[in-house]
Amino acid sequence: MTDWDLFDAPAPLINMASRSFARLGERRVKALGFNIGQLPVLYMLRNGAEMSQKDLAKFAKIEQPSMAQMLARMERDGLIRRTPDPTDGRSSLVSLTDAARERLPAARQALEEGREAVLAGFGAEEVQTLLQLMRRLNQNLDRMVAEEDGA
Repeated sequence: MTDWDLFDAPAPLINMASRSFARLGERRVKALGFNIGQLPVLYMLRNGAEMSQKDLAKFAKIEQPSMAQMLARMERDGLIRRTPDPTDGRSSLVSLTDAARERLPAARQALEEGREAVLAGFGAEEVQTLLQLMRRLNQNLDRMVAEEDGA
């Protein structure tokens, strides 16, 4: 039996990087009243958009109950508001409050500064290659999940 090196596979390395990115990002956005898990919601609603909880959960790739909890906390903290969906009386549309939208540029700047520090020593071509590889990896993962889910 050959020795097993966990770090000769992409998944553990990606997982470690993801956790570190989340930890560092959390520190940067917490002072602005956000948490890193809210980024998909903030991103999708940043330009005044309104979306359903279901669509937000799908984009964020989290289960509906987890999204419901996150949105409840965000509503409590004054980051989002819900309005009745005119096309579906059983659901509501989620949008950012003015206060949340006003703080978004500062959060984006804080995250961008962190990104620059994380990528120190990488050339512009290396960063583009990394992004292309990660996008392709995520496309493959999305396809595999959809196939396993029978979609």
